[in-house]
Amino acid sequence: MKYNGINERRRVSREPKYNLDSTMASDSWRMFRIMAEFVDGFDAMSAVDIPAITIYGSARTPRDDPYYKMTENLASRLAGLDYAVITGGGPGIMEAANKGAFEAGGVSIGLNITLPHEQNPNPYTNFPLNFKYFFVRKVMLMKYSSGFICMPGGFGSLDELFESLTLIQTERVRPFPIVLVGSDYWGGLVEWIEDKLIASKNISTEDISLFKVLDDVDDILQYVTTQIAG
Repeated sequence: MKYNGINERRRVSREPKYNLDSTMASDSWRMFRIMAEFVDGFDAMSAVDIPAITIYGSARTPRDDPYYKMTENLASRLAGLDYAVITGGGPGIMEAANKGAFEAGGVSIGLNITLPHEQNPNPYTNFPLNFKYFFVRKVMLMKYSSGFICMPGGFGSLDELFESLTLIQTERVRPFPIVLVGSDYWGGLVEWIEDKLIASKNISTEDISLFKVLDDVDDILQYVTTQIAG
């Protein structure tokens, strides 16, 4: 009976908790799905023939938030300067960025991903793509973007921010401008980087220059476009 009980517990534990590719039999098919997402993404994104700026931030930002309105304005002005705007395609800051670019008549790209919450695609994209895998989506964000603008956000924004900083720091990609918008929001993080990472010599002093903290739309546009122009 004890043996059967152990088997029963093992059987239950093997049932996937989430809707993921979780069985050995699915691993080979997962590889083909991953390859298909890369191929579809590369084919689609290679058709964008103007430089693109990625704007990311919280999916939870409400429409009456000042950062939502600021993002919408920023994206609209980027579109007016003939930049495509790339977002994760969801609500919040992503919606604001897509809305600004879309309503300005620009290229509004939404790289949406299927999630259990927070990620219904917004209606302001004229270049939508859908992904299942986070890492494929992040490759598209990184490969086809000439600059990153990070509005206040959560874990997802931090993930994208630090991955981009790591790739630039380790010279795996060519340097591109990274702006953190909102000194009140990001100031504590910058202090922690200086007080902990630099002070303990876990990063170099010059690594702090890989990004810039700005608060004004004009300053953001000037910095990003100047850096891209070289």
